[in-house]
Amino acid sequence: MPRGYQAFLTCCFLLIVLSVPIAQAVNEIWRGQWPQTLELFRQVPTKENLRAFEKGLEDSSSFAQTLRGWMQYLCFKLLKEPGEKVLLGRDGWLFYKPDVRYLVERYQTSSPAEDPFSAILAFRDQLALRGIHLMVIPIPGKPSIYPDRLTRRVAATERSVPLYTLELIDRLRGAGVEIVNLFEAFRALREKEPIAEASYYLPQDTHWSGIAARIAAEVVAQKVLDLGWIDPGGEEYDQKPVSVKRRGDIIRMVRVPEIERRFPAETLLCYQVIRRASGELYKDDPASPVLVLGDSFLRIYQTDEPTAAGFIAHLARKLKRPLASVVNDGGASTLVRQELSRRAYLLRGKKVVIWEFVERDIRFGTEGWKYVLLPGGFEHLRTKESINH
Repeated sequence: MPRGYQAFLTCCFLLIVLSVPIAQAVNEIWRGQWPQTLELFRQVPTKENLRAFEKGLEDSSSFAQTLRGWMQYLCFKLLKEPGEKVLLGRDGWLFYKPDVRYLVERYQTSSPAEDPFSAILAFRDQLALRGIHLMVIPIPGKPSIYPDRLTRRVAATERSVPLYTLELIDRLRGAGVEIVNLFEAFRALREKEPIAEASYYLPQDTHWSGIAARIAAEVVAQKVLDLGWIDPGGEEYDQKPVSVKRRGDIIRMVRVPEIERRFPAETLLCYQVIRRASGELYKDDPASPVLVLGDSFLRIYQTDEPTAAGFIAHLARKLKRPLASVVNDGGASTLVRQELSRRAYLLRGKKVVIWEFVERDIRFGTEGWKYVLLPGGFEHLRTKESINH
């Protein structure tokens, strides 16, 4: 091959390779932004910084966003593949892939930091030293309650709840940990009302419905009262039915407008909790003897629209008293305990801690299941005022 022809091909190749970052830089300068590629020279080239730089380039590249969107739409049209985090089930139902992975893959812990059993026992024992009872609530993932909406093959199997979830529940009960098995409650509800297909989980969302949040709260409240850990309070609450429109979090994960438009927002029925004496919506009380820890299953409908209609509000309604709460999306395995350790004043006067986490966190919890040391006895707890000052 002539050298001139080789040089021409080399120049064409370099032009193709460099055209995208150059055009991206020109586009960013045109919009008055600092070119993303120059960030590489403004920080130490560590492994973490290089990964963050690469991720930043992917997120900011207009070319990548445009091509990725069209390629993903093409995969959806031809292969029914909505995206890397999403699975398309039957009848238009969408599932979060980590939920399904937890359902179908065998799980074994490889280190103490990944073992929920040890972390839960340690937390229970630390609370017991303070005279506080612990109740644990693993929330079923959507495919555990609606395997028939995933595939016909999964629907045909007898076991829908992951084996490890049931093993963990049995181990915790054997160790004396009070635990509420909502899997049994929701399966019984589905058997009782098989036609109400979308009653308890949302077809396009990872979370439960407003009705399911209310039912779960009532089950947990009855368990707490039956144990005699606390007496019912004196606050009376009423319920107000409200309808809200919600675009599911799973369809938002797709991040392709052409696909998202095929899944319109869902209309949901929720029940707001209202103080009977004042007509005000439910509000937390940090001084409550009951503290609730959990993830986005506690946030949905509670601080999201319509507000005061989630699990926490309905638990308070049944217990007839306002509650204290610490909620962290996706962080119920470790992050909520770390936050509680930093805000240990919340433990003052507590009699009951209710700890909720979605079952996929048994394997995929953010920060795993680290041991978290709570501060020492009450004489060492910092007050809220001292922290603020």
